[in-house]
Amino acid sequence: MSVQTLLLDFSIDPARLGDEIGQKTVFGQLETVLKEYIPNLILATELKLEGGSLKLLTGKKGSTVSVRLFDRGLVTVNIEYYKEENEEPLINLKSARVLENQLKKYINIIKSQAYAPLKRCLFGRYYPTSDDRLLEYDIDAVIFDEQSPFQRVQIVHSKTLGNMLVLDELQNISEADLIYTETLMQRGKESYEGKEIVILGGGDGALLYELLKEKPKYVWMLEIDEVVMTACNKYLRSICGDVLETRKGPNYEVICLFCL
Repeated sequence: MSVQTLLLDFSIDPARLGDEIGQKTVFGQLETVLKEYIPNLILATELKLEGGSLKLLTGKKGSTVSVRLFDRGLVTVNIEYYKEENEEPLINLKSARVLENQLKKYINIIKSQAYAPLKRCLFGRYYPTSDDRLLEYDIDAVIFDEQSPFQRVQIVHSKTLGNMLVLDELQNISEADLIYTETLMQRGKESYEGKEIVILGGGDGALLYELLKEKPKYVWMLEIDEVVMTACNKYLRSICGDVLETRKGPNYEVICLFCL
């Protein structure tokens, strides 16, 4: 179950939105087309705002449609409704694109774009990148969620990636990410046999687990967050083996400490 939010953006000749009459005319055209896609759609309220206006409509099953008209030639349409897991969507990306094309012809739009629906639910499906872009994952469950002294630690389940470690809302590693670990250690290019190695961090245990296959002399792993290691030991065993459970072996040791 989730709240589905579908966004459409349009640009038209600013002269058509320059006054109240023009905005009402454009909105009336939008409303006519929207009613073909959202059953029982009625205007609930409208507001005059600086630089334009806002119209709020309601429709079938409590759906809402907000239409924002900017006097500089921009129009945004936000469609939002609640959807059960196995329920057919009220409007999906395919039908939104049909709607977009119909509006292009009917309203004489210059440019437009329909976005894939955002699925907002009790567990996160979207995680930010380091440059503030959103990535969507097919998350269907939160398996572990605890605030450590250092960060929020989550293990979530993805239908395609398996269990995944998420730290402070940033995705770290999943059961499908062996290629990430092998790239990090330059497997096949770098020889670790007989060498002494120090890992700073690496609380998921994946790097230590893979390095031990290369027959090093000794590996020390220094990690500050016990909660991360406990969670990964329980829910990410496929990538860390038993190294986070034993914590020490003939040629490795895991040390949990906080260094300033």
